[in-house]
Amino acid sequence: MTLPSYVKMVEVGPRDGLQNEPSQVPTAVKIELINHLSDAGLPVIEATSFVSPKWVPQMGDNAAVLAGIHRKPDVSYPVLTPNLKGFENAVAAGAGEVAVFGAASESFSQRNINCSIGESLERFAPILAAATQYQIPVRGYVSCVLGCPYEGNIAPTAVADVAERLYTMGCYEISLGDTIGVGTPNQARTMTEAVAARVPLNKLAVHFHDTYGQALANIYAVLQLGVAVVDSSVAGLGGCPYAKGASGNVASEDVLYLLNGLGIETGVELPTLIAAGRYITDFLGRPPNSKVSQALAGHEQPCY
Repeated sequence: MTLPSYVKMVEVGPRDGLQNEPSQVPTAVKIELINHLSDAGLPVIEATSFVSPKWVPQMGDNAAVLAGIHRKPDVSYPVLTPNLKGFENAVAAGAGEVAVFGAASESFSQRNINCSIGESLERFAPILAAATQYQIPVRGYVSCVLGCPYEGNIAPTAVADVAERLYTMGCYEISLGDTIGVGTPNQARTMTEAVAARVPLNKLAVHFHDTYGQALANIYAVLQLGVAVVDSSVAGLGGCPYAKGASGNVASEDVLYLLNGLGIETGVELPTLIAAGRYITDFLGRPPNSKVSQALAGHEQPCY
C-alpha cells in the first residue's frame, strides 16, 4: 500500500454541484461561495461552465462569476468548455484553465452531448489546439467509468481508451468519473489500474458520486494505488440529470476528514470548508449532504 503524502483536492461544487439546481442561484451567491472555498485553502475550484444557457440556464452568468470572484494567486479556477465557442467565450472572460468532458459509454455520450465518443473527441481537438496557442491548460473528464445508466457495466478497457485519447491530445490531467455512483472498491481499483497502464498515474484524478454510499471507500482504494488528485463537491451538492436517482459528488468535507485521518496533507482547513458548505445549503434551504458537517454541527473541532 502506497498512500500519497499530499492530495490535491479539486472542488467542483460551484459548477458540477450547482448546475442542476432547479431554481436560479444568484450570481452574488455563487461568487461568495467560491470566495469562501478559496479561503478554505482549496487549490482548485471549478468555477462555472461555458455551455449554452439554453441547455444549462444555471451557468448563464459564467462571465459575471469569473469577473466577480476574488482570485488568489495560488488557486486555479477552471471552467468547463464543451466546444470551441465555449472555449473562446471562456478566454474572453478571463479563464486561465478549461476542461473538456467525454464519456466511456456510447449511450451516455449520445444522450448527454448528442454525439458518439469518437465525435466528442473530434470536437475537443480544436479546443486543445487553441489552448496550446493561448498556453491554457486543459483537463479532461471521462464519465461513466464504473457504470452507465443505459449500458450497465463499463469495461475498464473502454475507460482506458478514452482516457488515453484525451491524454495524447494534450490534456494535462484526466478525471475518472463514476457519474452514477454505482462502483465498489474492487471495481474502482481494477478500472484505475487499467487506465494507469496507458496514462501515467500522476496524471489521473478520481471523481466519485455517492449514490450507493461507496465514494469514500472507492477513494481509499485508489489512494492505495497512488492516485493523488480527488474531485469533490462541498456539502455533497449535485447530481446527474441523465442518471435517475444519482446523488451528488462525494462531499468535500467528508473527503477532507478521511485524508486528515490518514495523515495526508491537503492545505485545506476543515472548519472553513464546513462553513462554506453551510453557507450555500442555508441559501438553498436544506442541510448539507455531508456526514462530517452534520456530525460537527455546533462543534468547532472534530473528535478523531
